[in-house]
Amino acid sequence: MAQFSFIPSGEASDLADDIRELFEDLARSLERGLQAYSSECHPSLDVLETDRAVEITIDVSGVPAEALRVLFRSGVLLVAGEKASAPVAADQTFHLIEREFGRFARAVRLNGAFDVQNARARLRDGELTIVLPKLKERRGRGHRIPIA
Repeated sequence: MAQFSFIPSGEASDLADDIRELFEDLARSLERGLQAYSSECHPSLDVLETDRAVEITIDVSGVPAEALRVLFRSGVLLVAGEKASAPVAADQTFHLIEREFGRFARAVRLNGAFDVQNARARLRDGELTIVLPKLKERRGRGHRIPIA
């Protein structure tokens, strides 16, 4: 069974370079209308484990695929993105704003062996689902070494 843990924002200093690099990539590649200029949001996520894979699903309603980045390094899955606020016309006045907008980065530490080359991510109906297939655990098992 794979183990996972969330990485609190206070402990994310070792991920700072990766997060900064992902945000810089987004800033370079996103068109102006998709960029978030201020604030930050904190999309909810679920981690589900099956016998064959670990699946992470993140609520990213209103965020297009081009405004998302996914990185797996050293047992940490990192998802960064930008959710731009809706354009406001001059004759509009907001009375209530509850939806979050801005940049976000979510990180989940996963323990176990994963086939990262065959990992996949899908954005559908406002949910980003990342599937990391498991590799069979080989630690603690004997390995025959052939004699030539």
